[in-house]
Amino acid sequence: MFDLIIDNAEVLDGSGKESYRADIGITGEKIEKIGNLASAETKERIDAAGRTVCPGFIDVHSHADLAFFKQDHAAVLSPLVKQGITTFVGGNCGMALAPITKEHNAGQQMYLEVFTQMDFDQDVHWTDMGSYLDFMDKKGVPLNCAPLAPHGMMRISACGLETRLAKPEERAMMGRLLEESMEAGCFGMSTGLQYFPGNQSDTEELVELGAVLSKYGGIYTSHLRSYTASTLNQAIGEVAEISSRNEIRGQVSHIFSLPWLGRIHKPALKVLKWLVKHDEVAHRTIPNFLITAEMSKILKDLDKFRAQGAQIAMDVMPTTAGFTHLMAFFPSWALAGGREDIIARISDKAIREEMRKDIDEGVPTWPHRGKNDWSLNVMRQMGWDAVTVMAVHSEENKGLEGRRFTDIAAEQGKHPFDVMCDLLIEEDGRVLVFESMGEPDDYFTEKYTFPALQDPQTMVSTDTILLGIGKPSYLFYGCYPKFIGRYVFEKQLVDLPSAIARCTSLPADWFGIKGRGRVEEGYYADLLLMRPDDFKTEAVFRNPEIHPEGLDMVIINGKVALDGGDFKVDELPGKMLRRDAK
Repeated sequence: MFDLIIDNAEVLDGSGKESYRADIGITGEKIEKIGNLASAETKERIDAAGRTVCPGFIDVHSHADLAFFKQDHAAVLSPLVKQGITTFVGGNCGMALAPITKEHNAGQQMYLEVFTQMDFDQDVHWTDMGSYLDFMDKKGVPLNCAPLAPHGMMRISACGLETRLAKPEERAMMGRLLEESMEAGCFGMSTGLQYFPGNQSDTEELVELGAVLSKYGGIYTSHLRSYTASTLNQAIGEVAEISSRNEIRGQVSHIFSLPWLGRIHKPALKVLKWLVKHDEVAHRTIPNFLITAEMSKILKDLDKFRAQGAQIAMDVMPTTAGFTHLMAFFPSWALAGGREDIIARISDKAIREEMRKDIDEGVPTWPHRGKNDWSLNVMRQMGWDAVTVMAVHSEENKGLEGRRFTDIAAEQGKHPFDVMCDLLIEEDGRVLVFESMGEPDDYFTEKYTFPALQDPQTMVSTDTILLGIGKPSYLFYGCYPKFIGRYVFEKQLVDLPSAIARCTSLPADWFGIKGRGRVEEGYYADLLLMRPDDFKTEAVFRNPEIHPEGLDMVIINGKVALDGGDFKVDELPGKMLRRDAK
């Protein structure tokens, strides 16, 4: 007897093939039978007539795991399930909640607290990756998580928050921590090479760690050392080199490009911002091939590296606004040491002026480890008006969330950098921000992403930072509905079976997530019941917290997690996945 049969389904199985009609029989956590089950015995039946059943979406780049320390993490992460995500890859950009070590513990504490606003001493109940996964197994999770070992956390354990290359014994320590994490079940290792301390590594350090991944068949994922147009090819090439030298898969995370035009950058930026502001004029007057040229070049570079033997792929967010913590935009030398050291620097008038000078005069040159050549100098490359407050910690400053620093500065009669520094002092470093060239999502900048959105080898991701605080990105509520509603049905950039495959079987296969990503006998019952024509979102940057339409049911590991918009917060049907588990 089956536990559940879904009758009369139009099945898009995740393979990229056209749909077919069938019944789906589920026993326990898995799909037992697909076919004509009209006479089969079952505890429950669901009539799916007029609806499509497809695999649950797999989000390959997420920080949803950073909410796992919260008691109400299931409710906080519910927008993911409500848009059809049943599995996410966590531990991205070199950051995760484990491993925690005795060595340089204060540095790890600051690293996590400024991003998550957690109370490290009260909220962390584990040490190594194994004890963390076991803890979350007992606590329960609302959707599946495939963890990556975080290079940033391991580097802090080995080196502390120092602006230098790692010593041989420190590399060896990182290797031991990575091996322990892979033994515990991690799917690979992530890096955040644009962030401090990841940006203090060199390629040889990462190649050495890649050798550990090779032993376990793990994947290497990278928030690149640079997304600046002038050095982006070298950053992708670094991933290709690490992949090739270790014969492992390499993933370029959430692809985008920051402009840099050298001596003419300042006047060119004014022109670019005008085009962004007047996007319809730009759309009518500038040929599409010029707007999409940079992304098309990135795809050609990937093909070139593949032809040279690298196993390399990438993912893209369907948005033109990024988000991270504010201190990521500051010079790396200003972030060395502990939180007290950082606050002391930005409180010192002379040092603050030196930081601002490095921002105003910095030149993003490879390999971005110098005093003022870091590649996440957003204020220099995109303008001071490119940064918006996403989340703060104190109630006193909540009114600043969603506002540009330039607007706040005009009200306060200050320079935007002074507003940033003063806010960091008031918030003890805990400030998250958005960055965008103009008002997201202007059509001019959006068109730049079209080649990646069309590419059959490029996956779709949310970069989720859902912590129950601040102003969330609308992708956290409507990433996949936007991809399907806008780019499949409205813009017709990709057909529906291919779009579903790129959100299901492609990421499952590439990341080695076994038994998921397809509607197939023997696979886990991670399923969506949807009306594809109606699957869309009204969520936008200024009004993000809107759940999508057209998704009627979400099943995770054979359990109904969402039914008609009703999220079953107490079910916790998800799993902490392990690399070799079947």
